[in-house]
Amino acid sequence: MKKNMIKDINQASLGHKKIEWVKRNMPVLSSIEKSFEKDRPLAGRRIAMSIHLEAKTAYLAKVLKSAGAEVSVTGSNPLSTQDDIAAALVEDGFYVYAWHGATDEEYYGHLNGTLDIKPNIVIDDGGDLVHLLHSTRKELLSDIFGGCEETTTGVMRLRAREKEKQLLFPMISVNDARCKYLFDNRYGTGQSVWDGIMRTTNLIIAGKTVVVVGYGWCGKGVANKAKGLGANVIVCEVNPIKAIEAYMDGFRIMPLIDASPLGDIFVTVTGCSKVLKKENFELMKDGAVLANAGHFDVEICKPDLELIAAEKKIMRKNIMGYLMDDGRLINLLGEGRLVNLAAGDGHPAEIMDMSFALQAFCARFINDNYKNLEKKVYNVPEEIDNKVAYMKLKGMNIDIDTLTEEQEKYLKGWGE
Repeated sequence: MKKNMIKDINQASLGHKKIEWVKRNMPVLSSIEKSFEKDRPLAGRRIAMSIHLEAKTAYLAKVLKSAGAEVSVTGSNPLSTQDDIAAALVEDGFYVYAWHGATDEEYYGHLNGTLDIKPNIVIDDGGDLVHLLHSTRKELLSDIFGGCEETTTGVMRLRAREKEKQLLFPMISVNDARCKYLFDNRYGTGQSVWDGIMRTTNLIIAGKTVVVVGYGWCGKGVANKAKGLGANVIVCEVNPIKAIEAYMDGFRIMPLIDASPLGDIFVTVTGCSKVLKKENFELMKDGAVLANAGHFDVEICKPDLELIAAEKKIMRKNIMGYLMDDGRLINLLGEGRLVNLAAGDGHPAEIMDMSFALQAFCARFINDNYKNLEKKVYNVPEEIDNKVAYMKLKGMNIDIDTLTEEQEKYLKGWGE
């Protein structure tokens, strides 16, 4: 196998500083690292990771290595990879296959390079490693114990495979753990999306009309942070229950076609394809800003923008302007990829502390239990979810109450 495919090893010193910074702000993962260094629960195992390659992910990789594992790493999005982080990991003895701005061909070359380690465990974000293991890299299946999936889009793909009895090894849906979606998806996405939009555009949010498409946990975070910044928020949904929830949270609800001429900023958070398309672009006002916070760059239909635009030009870093025949300008951020990572640093370290703690514990769970696991999607065991929550509270110096034995008996019984 080719050991590394990165852009510039000379950037490593900056990457080390970034990793050290997040480590100082991830107390749960730091505690796990100390435990893993002592017990070495993954000694001799090989792990392949495909997660947005930035400082917090790098620290997760280091924690898994501290457990005794051999780890290969790539990114899960060509624009979210930070080259200084990749270089730092190479200096620390990891196999790394990633660089910022990879072409589609290079990106899949990096994924395949990561799999050349012949992993026992995969940690995926969006399902690209799992897809390759089910298609062009089936020769590696005999070594696979199972894996963990980080994000909503990847879990959707896993459950579709499971439903059709096409899932070839067990996977744990880290995304569905309470310590993940209640914090990462909501508060992490909510903050990091607006960080990416604001640092890229340098525009005010207060007073603008923001259209949030999708009101899952990520959409809730995006909409509520926009409201907190002073925006007038419209939510567009296809799910009637989520639409009622958004309405009762204080947002205007309407079909996307009706919101298209009203929005100043559009954020797609659906996990679906062709959400914003030609019919929407034709109605948008001059200067409209488009951003995507779903995993893949298919929610904003770029082919339609290319088709109807008379001209396109780079407006600022990470902003492509599409000039229409009538003089309107529509601005696409980060090539329609995840705006919080393509144009920012992703979720805050304190949030990813919980998500990546879940990943670390679930990797160990797979290693300890793979012989008894079926080829299906598992939820994170409740004891792991609760353990991470208690560790997070401890890291924040917060104490909570506990039930007495009498209270526990009362809650579990029916006699009173």
